[in-house]
Amino acid sequence: MNSIQPVCIWPLSAELGEGPLWHGAECAVYFVDIKGRNIHRYCTATGAKQSWTVPCQPGFIAALTEKSFLCGLRDGLYSFDPVAGHCLRLVEVEPDLPGNRINDGFVDPYGRLWFGTMDDAETAASGSLYQMGEFGKLSRRDEGYVITNGPAMSPDARTLYHADTVRRLVYAFDVGHDGVLSEKRIFARISGSGYPDGMAVDADGFVWIALFGGARVERWSPDGMLAGVVQFPCANVTKLAFGGDDLRSVYVTTAWKGLSPEERERQPLAGGLFLFRAPASGLPQPAFSKVVSRRY
Repeated sequence: MNSIQPVCIWPLSAELGEGPLWHGAECAVYFVDIKGRNIHRYCTATGAKQSWTVPCQPGFIAALTEKSFLCGLRDGLYSFDPVAGHCLRLVEVEPDLPGNRINDGFVDPYGRLWFGTMDDAETAASGSLYQMGEFGKLSRRDEGYVITNGPAMSPDARTLYHADTVRRLVYAFDVGHDGVLSEKRIFARISGSGYPDGMAVDADGFVWIALFGGARVERWSPDGMLAGVVQFPCANVTKLAFGGDDLRSVYVTTAWKGLSPEERERQPLAGGLFLFRAPASGLPQPAFSKVVSRRY
């Protein structure tokens, strides 16, 4: 794994690229630039690129139907229609905390949405982890975060992983049939440079963690042991998604946010979309369903 060399496939210089989503029906990767207020699409078959500007900062994008998406924008959950290019707010989130914004999110195998909120100034521990489940019910599942990141789930859907970025910790939780979390514990402590950002889990149950400021992605075994590292030519690696026909093509977002002018000059690919091939396949990324499957 240490010999893997990521390739920049779109040097678009996103200020805070985040949240890659593999859309198999389109052979495309969708992702966001939080600070640039953009949603981007890269077609892997043709190399075609498309971008949209949204009303406020987007934290993540997830599939809603085959042709529409669910986006977490600063103040709530929105539907996004890429044909019309507009967003419609569905649910307001934390209206009593105007300094907060929605950050990272993903959909689990049962169609439940998991996402976090955070203090946009990155100082107050006002962030929470939410789950939206059956019939669109929104539930707070954990709290006390300055920056929430990377909710991801084990292949058997019994363990949720979530990053406490500022504390440089990744937690693991047991997941109940009703989506309630229990047995919160430390899964990984990040040593060396970098802070845990977005995550993905492969079919073997290994957790891949992007490290903001660490210029790498780390692969951790299900029992919490560091198993491999992929180095990047830029410091701020933000999140990854498995894609391609065999789910072994890994698409990775990066950022130039926080870099000095001298660092940006030394890291000309910061903010680009990268690709590398993984030794294991990833897991499918389901669409969010307001009527969640009861097949536990």
